[in-house]
Amino acid sequence: MGCDGGTIPRRDELVKTKQKPEQKDKNAEAVARWRHCALTQQELKQPIVTCELGRLYNKESILEFLLSKEKNQEVVKHIRNLKDVKALKLTTNPNFQNKQADKGDQYVDHQTSPYICPIIGLEMNGNYKFNCIWKCGCVLSERALKEIKSETCTICNSPFEKSDIITLNPNEEDRERMEKQMKERREKNKLAKKSKKQKAEETVVNGNAKKMKLEEPSTSNGKTSTKNLDDKPSQKNDSKINLSTKIIIPEKAKADYSVAKDPKASETLKSLFTTHHTAKVKVKQHWVTHNNLFY
Repeated sequence: MGCDGGTIPRRDELVKTKQKPEQKDKNAEAVARWRHCALTQQELKQPIVTCELGRLYNKESILEFLLSKEKNQEVVKHIRNLKDVKALKLTTNPNFQNKQADKGDQYVDHQTSPYICPIIGLEMNGNYKFNCIWKCGCVLSERALKEIKSETCTICNSPFEKSDIITLNPNEEDRERMEKQMKERREKNKLAKKSKKQKAEETVVNGNAKKMKLEEPSTSNGKTSTKNLDDKPSQKNDSKINLSTKIIIPEKAKADYSVAKDPKASETLKSLFTTHHTAKVKVKQHWVTHNNLFY
């Protein structure tokens, strides 16, 4: 140590060299991304959802995040509601066994995945790219999509476009592409909602205008009549209108009308009213009639 001849110092003991940066373990990073929730870092459990940027979450953790008031996390700042996530339709791996290292001499293979590609059987462990179709939520490997070259999902037969393909746990290039697709998709949905709202308002206005035209009275020769769209009034409508006018304004509803003065009314009908001369006659009541007017 003191250079007295008893020891020979090494170069790294005499010269301070620049240390190499720590490198990430790719296998551990893949396990963390494909087996754990991106929000809470808990183990992924069904139901599993993904966002428009391809990150994997537990649906329970997303619900807790949306219900909570603290929404300042960078990982989920682009999620506004449940419409911004999609439930994944995953295919389970029959050979998967969730083992944990209970003993020190036990080997645990972290490369095995609980889910596989339903077409070619690749495991979803991070070694291969996996895609999700946003419209239906089916999960396929990128190799299977390239080999099939179809515009319909091979699992549920639902049509999709290239913009609907979302790469799960993407790299930087894929993430930038998916961010652009997310903005375009949201702008498209916003424009579609505006056009739908305008069409609904136009239909309401047109319907009110048609009703106003039908209810407009046209005066000709001192008589009122309603206009139809075809300018051909039906006989049924005319009969209904005449009946309604007779019921609303009958001749007997005038102020100077009286049943007692009506020559067509019978004496039996006139005797029901107190203005008739028989009502003024005092008759004793008896047990048959028991009328309060008789006393």
